[in-house]
Amino acid sequence: MRFITAVLLATSVFGATAAQAEMKLTSKDLAAGKAMADAQVFNSFGCSGKNISPELTWSGAPEATKSFAIMAYDPDAPTGSGWWHWSVFNIPADTAEIATGASGDKTLPAGAVEGHTDFGMSGYGGACPPAGDQPHHYQFTVYALSVDKLPLPETAPAAMVGFYVRANTLAKASVEVTYGR
Repeated sequence: MRFITAVLLATSVFGATAAQAEMKLTSKDLAAGKAMADAQVFNSFGCSGKNISPELTWSGAPEATKSFAIMAYDPDAPTGSGWWHWSVFNIPADTAEIATGASGDKTLPAGAVEGHTDFGMSGYGGACPPAGDQPHHYQFTVYALSVDKLPLPETAPAAMVGFYVRANTLAKASVEVTYGR
């Protein structure tokens, strides 16, 4: 049996002003109150999803934004440090959407780099909590960054990507969903 809830969260690191709207993130694939589709579930480790990266659309980034990054994280994984499911960085500042399946189809914007996940490879790795666990939370966050590029290779682990992302964040917006089996 699978359980799902979704919550939309948005945060501006420096606070929104009257002239600047708060950054927002939406998704056709990760909707509030809807079940996470098998399309976004991992296809290994006992899970039988399709492992397709979700569509993400954002707006309201600060004018000073020079690039974006996407991070997907499960803080409930029984590792002591959570589980990184996806990291994409060096997304050009004129981008406002990532299409469904862009990770697997290799149709991310030119210059975008996918770091390594905790599955040990680059690219999207979907939800797959241990059977019988309480539903896990999956946080998909888009960060507006103050730099054009992060000085990281494609082999950078997500924790390192997260370090550089957070050091250069102007604003962020998240979609949080849960999934259990």
